[in-house]
Amino acid sequence: MNNHGFGFRPGDDDDDDRNDGQNNFGFFSFGPGMGGGNMGGGLGDMLNQFGQMLSGMGSSMNSPDGQGAVNYALAERIARQQIGRVQPVPANQVTAVTDAVRLAELWLDDATELPTASGRVEAWNAETWLEQTLPVWKRMVTPVAERMNEAQLESLPEEARQMIGPMLQMMNQMSGMNFGMQLGNALGDLARQALTGSDFGLPVAPAGVTAVLPVHLREMSKGLDVPEQEALVYLCVREVARQRLFKHVPWLVERLVSSVEEYAAGLVIDTSHIEEAARELNLESGDPAQIQDAMQRLQGMDLSPRISSRNAAAAARLETMLALVEGWVELVVTEAIGDRIPSTAAMNEAWRRRRATGGSAEQAFSRVVGIEFAAPKVAEAMELWRRVEVAVGVKRRDAVWDHPDFLPVASDLENSAEFIDGLLDEGDAGDFDPIAEIDALEKMLAEEADRKSSAEDTDPDGSGDDPSDPVEPGDDGDDRRNS
Repeated sequence: MNNHGFGFRPGDDDDDDRNDGQNNFGFFSFGPGMGGGNMGGGLGDMLNQFGQMLSGMGSSMNSPDGQGAVNYALAERIARQQIGRVQPVPANQVTAVTDAVRLAELWLDDATELPTASGRVEAWNAETWLEQTLPVWKRMVTPVAERMNEAQLESLPEEARQMIGPMLQMMNQMSGMNFGMQLGNALGDLARQALTGSDFGLPVAPAGVTAVLPVHLREMSKGLDVPEQEALVYLCVREVARQRLFKHVPWLVERLVSSVEEYAAGLVIDTSHIEEAARELNLESGDPAQIQDAMQRLQGMDLSPRISSRNAAAAARLETMLALVEGWVELVVTEAIGDRIPSTAAMNEAWRRRRATGGSAEQAFSRVVGIEFAAPKVAEAMELWRRVEVAVGVKRRDAVWDHPDFLPVASDLENSAEFIDGLLDEGDAGDFDPIAEIDALEKMLAEEADRKSSAEDTDPDGSGDDPSDPVEPGDDGDDRRNS
C-alpha cells in the first residue's frame, strides 16, 4: 500500500516527458487524469476529503451498502458522478463486437489447447463496466479495509482506545466513508478508460461474460494508424484468450482473491513518523507565530500512516501469477493473429505502453484495492511460455495450468532452464499429465500406509514373528540354542 491514502497517488506525467511529449501509442494510452487526483497527505487535501464526505453523509450512511468497512453506496455514487451521462452502446457496435469475438475464437483454436469459454458476449459502456465489475472489486477491497480498521485501533495506545470507545461506531462510519470516497474516485476513473471486462489481467467481469467496451476503443485508437476493425479484433482476441484461461483453470480466480485476503490479514500500520513530526512542531509552546509556522509546515507534510503487511509473500505471488496470465495471453494472441493481422506487433507494443502508463494490474490493485507490488514481469513470462512451447509443445505448455503447484515460480521468470528441464524429464515417462501424477503419488502413499497397518496387525509386538506360526521342538524362543 502506498503513502497516499487508500491506493491513490499523484498523477505521473514523467513518462510523457521522457518521450518528448509524443505518445506514439495513443490506442491504449491513459490520460494524465488517471491518477485520480492527489489524495495524498497534505492538510488541505484532508480537509477537502472531509468536506466531500460530509456532503454525502445523509443518504449514504443510512443505505445498507453504507454500513461496514467501506461505504459502497458512496463509492458507487461518486463513481457515477465521475462517469457522467453515457449513451447506450449502438446496435451496430454490439454486432461488431459479437462478430469479432466469433472470429477471435476461431483463430485462437490454432494457438491453444484450451477450448472456448462459451458464455455471453456483451458490449459495455462505462456505466455497465461499473455495475458489472463492482461485486468482484467489493470482494477484494472489503478484507483490506476491515483489516485496516483493526490495525488502526491496534496502533493506538491503550489509553486512547479507552477514550474513543464510545465514539467507535461513528469513527468506523467515517472510515467507511473515507474508503468509499477514494474507491469511488478510482473506479470512476477506471470505468471511463477500461477496454474489456478483464482489462488489467484481473477477472472482474461476471463469470462466463466476454465483455468489450467499443466506444473507448474508438477513442483510444485515434493515435495509432490501425484500421478500427483490426483494433477491435485484436482487443477481442486478448479478451477471449483471458476468458479461456479463467474458465478452464477454475482455481485461478480463487487463488488471486485468496492472495488479496492473505495479504490483508497481515496488514500493520506504523504511525511513528507522524508522532515524531508532531513533537517537532512544538504546538504546546503557546507562541502564535510558532503555531502559525507549524500549521504552514503541516500543509506540506504527508500525514498518511505507513502501511505494510506481514504476509508480503502474498503480494509477490499475485505479481508472479498476473505476469504468467498476461505473458501467456500475449503469446497465444501473437501466435493466433500475428500472420493474419499485420499490425499485431504495433498493437502489442501499444498494449505494453498502456500497461506502463496506467493500464496495469499492479496500478489497479494499488489504486482500488490498496495493495502495492512490483510491475509483473510480463515480457519475461511470455518468453518463458514461448520456450516451454518450443521444448514440449503447445499441449503440454497449456497442461501446466492444470494445477497451481505445477506453475513456474518467480525465479523461473528470470531463469527458465530448470523449469523446462523438469518438464523434459517428465516427458521421458510419456505424455505429461500433472493430475495423473498427483493421483498416482497419493495412491502409492495410501498403499504404503495400508501395508504398514497390515504389518502392525499381524506383528503387534514388533518382533517380526508371526504368532500363528507353530513352535518347533526345542525352540524355547530365545538364543540359548545358539550358546
